[in-house]
Amino acid sequence: MKWFFHTDLSMSNLFIRVFLGVVMLPHGLQKLLGWYGGKGFAATIDAFGANYHVPAAITLLVIAAESFGAIGLIIGFMTRFCAFGVLCNMIGAIYLVHWPHGFFMNWFGKQAGEGFEFHLLAIGMALALMAGGAGGLSVDRYITKRLYPERIRSDFQR
Repeated sequence: MKWFFHTDLSMSNLFIRVFLGVVMLPHGLQKLLGWYGGKGFAATIDAFGANYHVPAAITLLVIAAESFGAIGLIIGFMTRFCAFGVLCNMIGAIYLVHWPHGFFMNWFGKQAGEGFEFHLLAIGMALALMAGGAGGLSVDRYITKRLYPERIRSDFQR
């Protein structure tokens, strides 16, 4: 449990988690609420089943990771868990959708779809957060300070 919440005062992890969360949240809100041109919850469940043969329970996890997980990343709550959700989503997106289109995004409109370079960046960011935690200005840091004050003192002895 200590490892799950523990984080240092890293400003780099603060930036990584906030930007990853801000980029993921609109994708989640498309699927959850139909915002930003999305179809909403029920249509997303139906589309993932029809187009990708993804069970409704897995689609629910995708929606949760992209919406609630993104909010968790932004505020730095359960960062390792939220980053793992994003990691799984990005691996699934590469496997189910983007692999056939190659590495590059469809910058010039000449491909049938988008490549997976964005997804690799998100995977790298998620791995960094899973390894290092939320960084500064996070709920995880506050929890660590309250529950494990000896861990916080050791941060400053290094």
